[in-house]
Amino acid sequence: MPDLPDLSSRNPDWWRQAVVYQVYPRSFADADGDGLGDIRGVTERLTHLAALGADALWLSPFYPSELADGGYDVADHRDVDPRLGTLDDFDAMVAEAHRLGLKVIVDIVPNHTSRRHPWFEEALRSGPGSAARDRYVFRDGRGAHGELPPTDWQSVFGGSAWRRVPDGQWYLHLFAPEQPDLNWDHEEVRADFRTTLRFWSDRGVDGFRVDVAHALTKDLTEPLRDVGDVGATGEEALDHVPPGSHPYYDRDEVHEIYRDWRKIFDAYSPPRTAVAEAWVPGARRALYARPDELGQAFNFEYLQARWDADELRQVITDSLATARAAGASATWVLSNHDVVRHASRLTLPPGTDENTWLLSGGHAPAVDADAGLRRARAATLLMLALPGSSYLYQGEELGLPEVADLPFEVLQDPIWEQTGHVRKGRDGCRVPLPWTPTGPSYGFGAGGAWLPQPASFASYAVAAQDGVAGSTLELYRTALRLRRKLLEGEGLTWAEDTPAGVLAFARSGGWRCVTNLTDAPVVLPPGEALLSSAPLDGDGRSLGPDTTVWLA
Repeated sequence: MPDLPDLSSRNPDWWRQAVVYQVYPRSFADADGDGLGDIRGVTERLTHLAALGADALWLSPFYPSELADGGYDVADHRDVDPRLGTLDDFDAMVAEAHRLGLKVIVDIVPNHTSRRHPWFEEALRSGPGSAARDRYVFRDGRGAHGELPPTDWQSVFGGSAWRRVPDGQWYLHLFAPEQPDLNWDHEEVRADFRTTLRFWSDRGVDGFRVDVAHALTKDLTEPLRDVGDVGATGEEALDHVPPGSHPYYDRDEVHEIYRDWRKIFDAYSPPRTAVAEAWVPGARRALYARPDELGQAFNFEYLQARWDADELRQVITDSLATARAAGASATWVLSNHDVVRHASRLTLPPGTDENTWLLSGGHAPAVDADAGLRRARAATLLMLALPGSSYLYQGEELGLPEVADLPFEVLQDPIWEQTGHVRKGRDGCRVPLPWTPTGPSYGFGAGGAWLPQPASFASYAVAAQDGVAGSTLELYRTALRLRRKLLEGEGLTWAEDTPAGVLAFARSGGWRCVTNLTDAPVVLPPGEALLSSAPLDGDGRSLGPDTTVWLA
């Protein structure tokens, strides 16, 4: 491995108000033309991130995987999937990112492994009661012949969270059956992940995004507890039990793990950063973001909020308070690899069931693409004005909509099969990016793409928007460049004299953000318009519907 200089930043707190760009590597850029994005493809396109003005690259899983869950089924946490490249390719990517001034954050997946992981293969060979099985959660079944699952625990992807093996025992998988859960009560599991964190940190990685951070520890005391009518997934499951007491979500013991990890992060200079993916209520989320644990946690309330001024103001206020209570900075996100892209989602009528909409191919209800993009641009400019870190998902800077009409026969997400073709899954936000308006995969690679791209992608391509005044790409570039100049402090002051349906606040240094969430123009307060998500109306003193402006 080359001797990589630590070029992450001279400021160890760079992450507190960073713009982090998420790359889903299999859909970003394909350097070898096999239809699957790869590490060399990422390296070749890093100049796009630098030109955009991002501070960091977050790389979704690139590890060896059978792709039972888009790479989140990891067979080796300390290697690169050979279809995506080699460790040398990874080192070259990190070196190029640092040369361009970009930090590198990688996904770490500690809750489970792939069924192809050597540990799980050993567990299957070794049989009941073996030391190898103790690294996972194996149990005998219930019923006269052990034919029933050990508990009623349910998989996030649908169905029982238990799968029976030929010798009669059952193993736990909170996600796909190909993703057996690790037993975090086992010291060998904890030690192995310490090694993994050091392995990637030593290669120059600046931080980690911790997948399913709230699910590592479980109550494995016998007899295992049923969940009953509490529910099995999401925050709704946690609202019905005392905090920290759910059998397998957000248990208090998980914080011992992250305090242990923080000692490893702080051994580096500057310290390695981390952000938790923890689907828990705000007060509990603050625990993961404490300075002696991961330091930051994803706030999904902004993503989930309706396009409503009162709701958004409350979400923003609560999120900032939660972050302050933890000594962390807030995080903001509108799109990622697991949700409908916000250029489509934000224009769906209130109460729309997104899965039903996806099953209809995006036709019921029909979506106005222009209206959706206008609202998405306004939401993004609002997000980028907020104190804290903004996480962008690849392609949102192009205004990409959800590809809702993917044919059922091309779907790859295990949710489709595991729910018996009831939930369509997340493939629509993972369609490979368009870089050019022409070519077999719109510049994604010399061959085709692993998921089909719609013809409309030609107009969204990077080359089609590059240098075009008013394009979504140029809006993002201008916003990120301006944001770096304006950022000062981590607070905001709400304006109290705004019309109904309008959000307005001031940031340190005196600049302001105003968002009109109504369907009629509103008069702007005095000030010089620095940037707006859509052209200002009239003489520039009127803010149109679904528009955000930054004012000096």
